[in-house]
Amino acid sequence: MLLNKRISIFDFLKTIKYDLLFIGIYSILVGYMDQYGFLSKISIPIAITGVFGTAVALLLGFRTNQAYERWWEARIIWGAIVNDSRTLVRQCVSFFEREDEKVYQRMVKEMTDRQVVWCYALGESLRKIPFSPKVKEYKESCKIESFNIPNTLLSKHSETLLRAKENGMVNDFQQVQIDSTIARLCDSMGKCERIKNTVFPKAHSLLIHLLIYVFATMLPFGLSDQYLAVEIGLTIGIPIIFVAIEKTSILMQDPFENRPMDTPVTDLATTIEINLKQMIGNEDIPIKEKASEYYIL
Repeated sequence: MLLNKRISIFDFLKTIKYDLLFIGIYSILVGYMDQYGFLSKISIPIAITGVFGTAVALLLGFRTNQAYERWWEARIIWGAIVNDSRTLVRQCVSFFEREDEKVYQRMVKEMTDRQVVWCYALGESLRKIPFSPKVKEYKESCKIESFNIPNTLLSKHSETLLRAKENGMVNDFQQVQIDSTIARLCDSMGKCERIKNTVFPKAHSLLIHLLIYVFATMLPFGLSDQYLAVEIGLTIGIPIIFVAIEKTSILMQDPFENRPMDTPVTDLATTIEINLKQMIGNEDIPIKEKASEYYIL
């Protein structure tokens, strides 16, 4: 996620450099054909070019809006995960009976540790990156083998809750309350997976890309040749702006790709770990590193 710092324009340009280079070269070639090639006598009314430009602008606006909605929804979902993680541990601390202090502490710590691992495992599985040492260590210690590790961890939550109910540590009402929190966590996980696995329509992207190049082709033939420097600037500049907007929306539409503009799932998981461990009095609290770049992951 981008921070409220000076954003490096060079990093952004590096991300889209090939697209900008290609559209720039293409615009120059079309402009050259308009001036010196066999198409130099062709003139296209600027109104027609304007219609194409308007169509591109409207489609880009729709594309950017849809991409932002996906990005913002992902952030809202992870905000709910933060809240529900705190709620889960708070309920365990408050609801579990303390007749046997050792059993109480063990059960609360078990739920807390598993919830921390769940947050890291969910973020890493969404990004399709190898699990961190924290998750690997927990998997090995608990001998967990599953295609969907986060889902298995939530099932373990329910098993622990059932065991607590059988041991008389929670009553029926308290069991329902904690189970509702686990269900909300499962719901948030499913929403994240929906965003991750739903591909933005390729036909829409192809149409926008095609219209940008049609516009770049028509633009030089609709401009006056009297001011050559202005014509060159507009011929190159306007298509490049369109391409930059298009690439920005593409970067935003997939918020779980481990890129600067994505949802900072690792940073949020660290925040959750700190909060939960402080709630149960665990002194093994990780130190949250300050961002050295203009973004956090």
